Amino acid sequence: MAKTTDRKRLVEEEWNSILSKQPSPLSRTHFPPQFIFGSATSAYQVEGAWNEGGRGPSIWDSFSHAEGKICDGSNGDIAVDQYHRYKEDIELIAKLGFGAYRFSISWSRIFPDGLGTQINEEGITYYNNVINALLERGIQPFVTLYHWDLPLNLQESMGGWLNEEVVKYFAIYAEICFASFGDRVKNWITINEPLQTAVNGYVTGIFAPGRCEHGSTEPYLVAHHQLLAHAEAVSTYRNKYQDKQKGQIGLVVDCEWAEALSDKIEDRKAAARRIDFQLGWYLDPIFYGDYPETMREKLGDQLPKFSHKNKELLKNSVDFIGLNHYTSRFIAHSTNCEDNCFYRAQEMESIAEWEGGEVIGEKAASPWLYVVPWGIRKLLNYIAQRYNNPPVYVTENGMDDDEDGSCPLNEMLDDKLRVCYYKGYLTAVAQAIKDGTDVRGYFAWSLLDNFEWSSGYTRRFGLVYVDYKNGLSRHLKSSAYWFLRFLKGGEEKNGKEE
Repeated sequence: MAKTTDRKRLVEEEWNSILSKQPSPLSRTHFPPQFIFGSATSAYQVEGAWNEGGRGPSIWDSFSHAEGKICDGSNGDIAVDQYHRYKEDIELIAKLGFGAYRFSISWSRIFPDGLGTQINEEGITYYNNVINALLERGIQPFVTLYHWDLPLNLQESMGGWLNEEVVKYFAIYAEICFASFGDRVKNWITINEPLQTAVNGYVTGIFAPGRCEHGSTEPYLVAHHQLLAHAEAVSTYRNKYQDKQKGQIGLVVDCEWAEALSDKIEDRKAAARRIDFQLGWYLDPIFYGDYPETMREKLGDQLPKFSHKNKELLKNSVDFIGLNHYTSRFIAHSTNCEDNCFYRAQEMESIAEWEGGEVIGEKAASPWLYVVPWGIRKLLNYIAQRYNNPPVYVTENGMDDDEDGSCPLNEMLDDKLRVCYYKGYLTAVAQAIKDGTDVRGYFAWSLLDNFEWSSGYTRRFGLVYVDYKNGLSRHLKSSAYWFLRFLKGGEEKNGKEE
């Protein structure tokens, strides 16, 4: 069996070989002509205006206002005020040369109670204005219907994603969006990262609605209902709107690459199991009709079963896969796992260091995020092999800095590590395309520094710095200038725009 030191050498040699063959510097010409580059945000993280324009409260309004839930005691009431500043932000997108903007619609801005009984016309008008402003600047809207902000009424009145009734209400909401915006929106995403809702919302409790009933079936039920909601929305779109509107619709999943720590069979199986519990949980039912066999083996009756009707509705219910990917880990077999049903069942240990103690990649601000460009190539190739090479958009990719109120603005703007991150990951995406994967677009996360969920405003993922102390003014970081040059074919000199 190969030792981990041998695996380290092989991984590094493979990556260095890719870099040596890559023409320097990386440029737009290394991607297909029709390849889409965009930036991304989500409604609760950037919009603000939480009680304006007829919007109803969401579970994140309630969660972020509960004491102790957000590390800096903040919330998204104002966020970065994109609700009032969307024109300014769209001008920034255009200036940087991005051809697309991925944003989400706030469900409770369309239906304040979530039930679909009364449309909030102010919400419809707002998103019409955003979409029209994007199109006027030649920017394609990629619209996410659900990015974690469930209307609070659905949570309080029926248990939210724990109740299968929510599937019906999501389909009603989705249809209103198709009918209202689909003449101009050609790229739809039903649900963003259902894994995070299930695990962080119902296992660890660090995300809304903050449940952590260890040993319960709640996360699996939530995941099940999100899949059914996705399938219902896709069915509605395909049966009533797609032929006329000529758009496409998909699901966004998130996954770290899992690299086996050694060549031991138990480590290889643990790494494969890890991916099944992240990616396969949502894609296997769509492509193969059921949850991964490894999940069935480990969880048994905790996993819900699909009816024949469910399976037919789910079958091939994506025109594309959206992949959110940030980092990678080494995975080793272990039975000494965290004390909750989800992680214990995976029988694995997630490791950030090689055997000799060297970390897998340079560390970003978040404790879970390391810079590991080679992981995204491996993950894209895995998706192509396992799911018959479906169209894929990398719908989120990026890294964060710590908020440092004592640091001069010019130092915060000079985000050298983020520039290296994007260069490395885009090089790996370009290589995956050369490998034959059908990758069609890439979205940098995020356009703006914003409300970073349970981390509040202590983490900055943006290409654009938002000055929280001085009127939320926007300032381009070095990474934004790098994208500007990259997308417009300019030259890079001393980290400044030419």
